[in-house]
Amino acid sequence: MNTKIISLVSVGAHPTSGRSRRAEQDARAVELGLQLAGDSLRVLHAGDPREEALRAYLGMGLEKLEVLEQPAGADVLGPLGDYLRDAGAQLVLTGSQAETGEGSGMLPYLLAERLGWPLVVGLAEVESIENGTAQVLQALPRGQRRRLKVRLPFLASVDNAAPKPRQSAFGPARRGVLAPHEVEIVDDELFESAELLPAKPRPKRLKVIKAKSGADRMKAATAKASGGGGQVLKDVSPQAGAEAILKLLVEEGVLR
Repeated sequence: MNTKIISLVSVGAHPTSGRSRRAEQDARAVELGLQLAGDSLRVLHAGDPREEALRAYLGMGLEKLEVLEQPAGADVLGPLGDYLRDAGAQLVLTGSQAETGEGSGMLPYLLAERLGWPLVVGLAEVESIENGTAQVLQALPRGQRRRLKVRLPFLASVDNAAPKPRQSAFGPARRGVLAPHEVEIVDDELFESAELLPAKPRPKRLKVIKAKSGADRMKAATAKASGGGGQVLKDVSPQAGAEAILKLLVEEGVLR
C-alpha cells in the first residue's frame, strides 16, 4: 500500500493505579495502522521524548517513534498540523480521547478543521483504499456498523471496536528509537487558566418499562431506541442548523 499512514499516540494512565502506560485507544490506532501499512507506518507523539511509557508502542514492532518536543501545557495543535501537512500524510489515525491531561476529546476535531480534512469518528475497520478513496466501517451503538466512503486525505478517531492491540514485547521496546524533533512551542493560555477535575461518567436516563412478563421486559430492554422526538435537518443554512442545535442544548439543560 502506497498510502502514507500516520498514527498519533499519547501517554495513557492505568485506570486503577494511575501509572503511565500506552493509551488503550491509541494502541488500537497503531494496531490498525500496522495492519494497513506494515513497516511503512509512521507513529507520532507530541510531548516529552524522555517519557518511558512511549516505549510500549515501540514494543508493538516499531523501529522508530517520532516525537515533537513539547513541554507540559503547550498547545500541540499547530506543530501537529504543520508536521502532518509537510509529511504528506493521507490517513491519520488517533484515539478518540486522551487518558491524561485535558482529555477533552477535541484534538481530532480541531486538527481536522485546521487541516481542512474530513473526520471519521468511531472508526472500526478500514476495508479498502484505492483510487484516492477509502471504504471504512464506522462503529455505531448496539454493535451496529455503517459503511462509509471517504476521499483521501482524512483523519479518523479509532473506536474500541477496532482491532485489539498486540502485546508489547520488551526487546523491541528497548531497541526501538525515540526520535525527537525540535518544533515551535506555543503556550496554551486556556489550559493554564483552566481547573482540571477528575472525569465522572454521565448519568444515564432510565426508561420505565411497563411489561407483565419477563419476555416482554427483555424485549423492551433490548429494543432499538426510536427517536420519536428527533428532527432530521437536511439542506438547511448554517444559521438554521446552529439555531436548532442551540434549541436542543437548552431543552436538554446543557445550556441555561
